[in-house]
Amino acid sequence: MSIIIFIIVIVLLYLLAIMPKLHHNADIKKLDGWLYAHRGLHNNRSEAPENSLKAFSLAVEKGYGIELDVQLTKDLVPVVFHDYDLNRACHADDKISDLSYEELRKYTLFQSQEKIPTLNEVLSVVEGKVPLIIELKIPWAPDKLCNVVSNILDQYQGVYCIESFNPFGLMWYRKHRPKIVRGQLATDFIREKVEGSKVQYVILKYLLMNFLTKPDFIAYHHVYKKSLSFTICRILYRIKTVAWTIQSQKDYNDSRGYFEWIIFDSFIPEEVRMN
Repeated sequence: MSIIIFIIVIVLLYLLAIMPKLHHNADIKKLDGWLYAHRGLHNNRSEAPENSLKAFSLAVEKGYGIELDVQLTKDLVPVVFHDYDLNRACHADDKISDLSYEELRKYTLFQSQEKIPTLNEVLSVVEGKVPLIIELKIPWAPDKLCNVVSNILDQYQGVYCIESFNPFGLMWYRKHRPKIVRGQLATDFIREKVEGSKVQYVILKYLLMNFLTKPDFIAYHHVYKKSLSFTICRILYRIKTVAWTIQSQKDYNDSRGYFEWIIFDSFIPEEVRMN
């Protein structure tokens, strides 16, 4: 009997741990119905590479929402760039956080003429014409990035939400900007062979920090859409779900029953807006 009680307690604690925000943020409806171009409508072998002003302009022109990444330079300028270092995009060994914005300006993206843009530059291009999913790239402590980015976004009139793999970033937003729609990014980090703490990655994969972050949506790698915690959040708690990153029409079709928003890359979906 004691074993049964113990199992019941563990299950209840687990369900409480992964419980997201149950009261839906009314602003989340403004993000519904759109397809989101991953890092803009880009091609890294063209003059519109990922996270470039040209890629964002093309997404706006074609009527797609936009997913983008933000991190800080050494002098605390928020720039739109995915990787923590410049190796893949600029063939340089430097890290974004080790360079000032002026030092960063000498690089171009994927051998194009496009520079690494600031968040302000991107917002000026988008001008509220399409919604934004803004991923906060937070290695550990969230305060600097969240402070800088939120102060800029406070002045922006367009529709946006924030998301992050780092639960501390969501906790910061829950405390300081509770009305902003926030989402927890997650994947199976161990299967993806990401370097780092396996304990930490199990916690993140199974969404065990939801009781502290209280996300409005879960953005999950579509390959692992049948993961237990994601399934419980989707079916039992009825949280909004976001697929990243869909790279074919087949995966798009297969994911429609699991996700309400789609972030796409490397192909053009057959429909411009989700039904």
